[in-house]
Amino acid sequence: MQRAHTSRSRRASRNLFILSFISPAILLYAVFVVWPLLQSFQISLYRWHGLSKYKQFVGVQNYKKLAQDDAFKRSLEHNLALLLIILVGALVIGVLLAHAMQGTGKMAKLLRSIYLFPQVMSLVVVAILWQFIFDPNWGLVTSGLKAVGLSKLPAWLHSPRNEIPAWLGDPHTAFGCVAIAFLWYVAGFYIMLFSAGLRGISAEVQEAAELDGALGWRRFWKVTWPMLWSIKRVAVVYVVINVMNAFALIKIMTDGGPDRSTEVMLTYLYEQAFKNSQYGYATALALVNFVVAMLLSVIILFIYRKSPEAARA
Repeated sequence: MQRAHTSRSRRASRNLFILSFISPAILLYAVFVVWPLLQSFQISLYRWHGLSKYKQFVGVQNYKKLAQDDAFKRSLEHNLALLLIILVGALVIGVLLAHAMQGTGKMAKLLRSIYLFPQVMSLVVVAILWQFIFDPNWGLVTSGLKAVGLSKLPAWLHSPRNEIPAWLGDPHTAFGCVAIAFLWYVAGFYIMLFSAGLRGISAEVQEAAELDGALGWRRFWKVTWPMLWSIKRVAVVYVVINVMNAFALIKIMTDGGPDRSTEVMLTYLYEQAFKNSQYGYATALALVNFVVAMLLSVIILFIYRKSPEAARA
């Protein structure tokens, strides 16, 4: 009896000791994450113009309005389309360039010295840079096309007048241009992730694969790619976070235009809050954006819940 009492006392002391260390983090999380989320949900139930003291309680009307808002639906579609583009592009570019950087040649050294260059630049500078690149008169893309003798493009890619389009000013091409700029900006982070993952694969595993006859593409697909499981999970979750938080680049490059062709949820939120003074509606939109990002992240974590090695075991 005395021994059981002593054991319970020790467990209680240990739990109290652990709680004393994690309680500051829990308190900070509650103050700076949980409480603002609860306040945001409260604001989303009101019709409020932001600066006035008067707030009219409307319940879930803001959410019902979102469900019927075509501009919101279109912005959500753009977020999901951008997610797909960046997901495929980041994985492909990240793996290929990370693999190329593992060598010892001059090209590998050059890649290692420049691949993070976009990440150290200000996002504002990146947006302005790509505005210049896509300038329809003397930008790099237009000048390059004219230099190789292309003054016209296929009808499905440009304006009906059969001319080189005003890239960021044409609804048919603006979204693709923004996606390219966004991918260029974030690619370095995923190259770094996959490069770290490739360096974490032991040389013994690679040598064993070679002895078993797995060479080139077969070795990559059967050995390297499965062993990057944890890196792929982190990369995909970060793609979701980056895309659902996409705002500054699109805001500066196109401001969601032309004709809302590059509108995403956060640029639409900005319009509703700071141009239309619909803070309650904008807060409801922000919470929907948060829920979509959380759901996508949970789905991804569920898909990647077990590594291939654990599944085989």
